[in-house]
Amino acid sequence: MKRHLLDLSLDDLRQWLADRGHKAFRAKQIFHWVFQRRADHFDLMSDLPKSLREQLSREFDIFRASESARQQSVDGTEKLLIRLADGGEVECVLLRDGVRRSICVSSQVGCAMGCVFCASGLDGVDRNLTRGEILEQMLRLQSRLPQQERLSHIVMMGMGEPLANLDNVLASLDVAKDPEGLGISPRRITISTVGLPPAIDRLAKKGIPYNLAVSLHAPNEELRSQLVPVNRKIGIDAVLESARRYFESSGRRLTFEYVLLGGINDAPEHARQLASILRGPAVMLNVIPYNPVAGLPYETPSSRAIADFRQVLESAGINVKFRQRKGGEIDAACGQLRRNRGGKVGA
Repeated sequence: MKRHLLDLSLDDLRQWLADRGHKAFRAKQIFHWVFQRRADHFDLMSDLPKSLREQLSREFDIFRASESARQQSVDGTEKLLIRLADGGEVECVLLRDGVRRSICVSSQVGCAMGCVFCASGLDGVDRNLTRGEILEQMLRLQSRLPQQERLSHIVMMGMGEPLANLDNVLASLDVAKDPEGLGISPRRITISTVGLPPAIDRLAKKGIPYNLAVSLHAPNEELRSQLVPVNRKIGIDAVLESARRYFESSGRRLTFEYVLLGGINDAPEHARQLASILRGPAVMLNVIPYNPVAGLPYETPSSRAIADFRQVLESAGINVKFRQRKGGEIDAACGQLRRNRGGKVGA
């Protein structure tokens, strides 16, 4: 089987070239073709010697996956279902908002965190994605844009828990932020997590100013343990403390995500509890009304419940944003397209 070119770093590619008698500068040329000129075949790389193009074609694939399905919303949101070489499937999303071109990318096939309202983890987790598989999602989404448009933001908030696959996530983001790669500033890259304190601390030690988004979803221990079962082993206090350590290390504003579930965590009392644990000028709270998933009993909150929840938070001085739903008429919730197509891992 051919190797996945996207699994190689620039240094790896330089070494591969040197071992075969090629000039090291060819590595940058190849990266430029793949990441900036969007080449998906080596024969497009016209400034490379024909012999090198042929050798690359024999030994590597640029893309190893395929697109199983694609959905597009009237607001421009596009979701791709990517079928990996081993048959597993993951989802990734392109969001158009004004001049912003943001992408949401998966890090695992499935998810082991067990959030009860999430379609991604209903079948558990199969495996981590490789660096190349993460980068391929980025490139496939980039290819949906006209040549004159560039990706502006990356969010590691697709299927899976990014901090449970931290090595490969960071390796892919190294390429994403590299001027020789996608050239996206780390300040426009967000890593989402349910809150794994050791991994958050490890991320802080890297010293790269990525944005950290912590999926909280509940304002107290009992409710969070019901909604996010991994919390039973961790606890809200440990999650909040590690997030604040990350802020102290990186200087980047903390973002907390809160999926609002009708009749579950959307009462004014929940908002008051939330305000009490999230005070501070360096905190942003993103509230996301739930996107229903077929087969799960959770519902979108009423307009009145959303308004009351907002009023309590704003009155308490919380820096809060209610996220506008994107892709409302497609399978927009993470893991939903895969599940609705019967795409259980290995299918």
